[in-house]
Amino acid sequence: MITIDPASQTERDNYKLLIGSIIPRPIAFVTTRSEDGVLNGAPFSYFNIVSSNPPMISLSIQHAGDKRKDTARNILTAQEFVVHIVDQHNVEKVNQTAANLPPEQSEVTLAGLTPVDSVNISVQGVQEAQVRMECTLERHMDFPGCDLIIGRVVQFHINEEIYHEGRIDPYKLAAVSRLAGNDYAAVGEIFTIERPR
Repeated sequence: MITIDPASQTERDNYKLLIGSIIPRPIAFVTTRSEDGVLNGAPFSYFNIVSSNPPMISLSIQHAGDKRKDTARNILTAQEFVVHIVDQHNVEKVNQTAANLPPEQSEVTLAGLTPVDSVNISVQGVQEAQVRMECTLERHMDFPGCDLIIGRVVQFHINEEIYHEGRIDPYKLAAVSRLAGNDYAAVGEIFTIERPR
């Protein structure tokens, strides 16, 4: 067993160990709106559930160098955003939104994604996602090098073809997850283990 003190390594070395170990990671495609009205879109794999009562999710948005990314800046300004689940049908287009564009250009337009109006917030989502969640900003924590965003889900949108009796079919959702480098994973074999009583 190799033992490594993270304080003895560079940030990049620690990053490689984290993204290579904590796999698979779900991917959130997040849309926000700038103060100038530009619909911004970007994927994030530092993403997960915080709570179901109330329904809340978390996003950790790493800084670009020493600057806050457009997504974090827009969320802090508008206090709202939309989270989409990335799946096998939209992952190619979502990947295009990772391009480093200036704030006045829309990654959603670049990728050819279709904006769709939200119900409870002003930020639009995209039609190509089978699951999207309208969120309002619940809490923000500013850490060195990243913004931790906690969002409260105020509206779910789910494709009726993947939804049955209150549950989502994981095979039909076909969510993809992030590994390290340029690698992704699809939902493979699913097995069941009953929890102890």
